[in-house]
Amino acid sequence: MAGRPKRRAKTKQAPPPTTVGFGMGKRKDPLWQCVEGCGACCKLVKGPSFATPEEIFTDPADVELYKSMVGSDGWCVHFEKSSRKCSIYNERPFFCRVEADGFDKLYGISKKKFNVEACRSCTDTIKSVYGPYSKELVYYNSTVMSSSTS
Repeated sequence: MAGRPKRRAKTKQAPPPTTVGFGMGKRKDPLWQCVEGCGACCKLVKGPSFATPEEIFTDPADVELYKSMVGSDGWCVHFEKSSRKCSIYNERPFFCRVEADGFDKLYGISKKKFNVEACRSCTDTIKSVYGPYSKELVYYNSTVMSSSTS
């Protein structure tokens, strides 16, 4: 009677590096950056799938400031639609700034996860405001991927 083949002990091996396509190179993660001429985040009333100011802010003064910035069309009153630029960009409130400290304070997202979450947040917002096949989304994706990390 033939015996069973002996089992080899499994050894832990490091997973292979993540690659693109058929191993043609390392996968690059997008690197978040603001894309000039987008303004999707300036659409302050985005609908029921997005959090309300009361759900985001703990300070009632921040809720009131946010609400004071909402125009009758749902866009920020400081967003210049013709140029797609913020008229108070350098003096904008902390919650208008996509920065690691702000994401931690508002959403509890650590600095380590900031880049991934900021990219995801922008993608979701652009899709909601301009559509999933918009030129704004194409431009955003190409910009964050061209400056990506490996």
